[in-house]
Amino acid sequence: MNISFTKMSGLGNTFLLIDDDDTKIKSFVPALCDPDFGVGADGVIFLLPPEGAGDFRMRIYNSDGSEAEMCGNGIRCFAAFVQEKRGWTQASMAVETAAGIKEVTADPKGFRVDMGVPILTTENIPLVWESDTCVNAPLSLGDRTYTMTAVSMGNPHVVLHVPQITTKMVQEDGPRIEQMDIFPHKANVEFIRCISPTEVEMRVWERGCGETMACGTGACAAVVAGVLTNRHGTSVTVHLAGGDLHIQWGGAVDDSVYMTGPAKKIFDGSLFLDDLKKTGTM
Repeated sequence: MNISFTKMSGLGNTFLLIDDDDTKIKSFVPALCDPDFGVGADGVIFLLPPEGAGDFRMRIYNSDGSEAEMCGNGIRCFAAFVQEKRGWTQASMAVETAAGIKEVTADPKGFRVDMGVPILTTENIPLVWESDTCVNAPLSLGDRTYTMTAVSMGNPHVVLHVPQITTKMVQEDGPRIEQMDIFPHKANVEFIRCISPTEVEMRVWERGCGETMACGTGACAAVVAGVLTNRHGTSVTVHLAGGDLHIQWGGAVDDSVYMTGPAKKIFDGSLFLDDLKKTGTM
């Protein structure tokens, strides 16, 4: 079977966008994302017909083949893909995701996304914890103790505020925390260094992907955690390896989080899925 795709980047977080039925292709996702034998990407996003009140529906799979509820960088790439492939010219679009409908608006810096209200109750994150919320709590990992705040942006995040971010933290502790039993659906792990009341640095270990250059939902969760713990203000630039995202959250439990950032097309391509089978990546 031949498929056409567009490879796109949201601050270095790369995706293959496919305007086709995901049921025919989703088993090929790990092979497609393989950097040596496939195309190479952090995930695959499918453009599908809406099932409810949205204009379009987005379904996203991580590079390991697991399905993600939502992806902040991915939804901006999705919006740009819809503009090009479907000729969408309206100022905003309602995108159905597994985490609910998200409103995406064109912005001079790319796209502004209403990411919805953050989920802070541990049962709904989900997180196995002794209290209803997990804010500024200790997390012991061997001889190290982190301070963590747990947030869901439709997908689970644990935000760790540290004085300095090291590669050892991200690449060794990140996967260990992701797999902890207290996270029934695993977790995305954000390491955050506060720079000023309006700026933070972030590195992320993404569930099902490993370390990536950017994570939109992670940046949102990080700012929510920082506001909750009085580490910075409500309008923050998040510096990631792939570039900057601007995140706003008012601080009230019913306030939406807003994310603004770019999406960039890398190239269009096509391939025969049967060729991937021959590589041994399936």
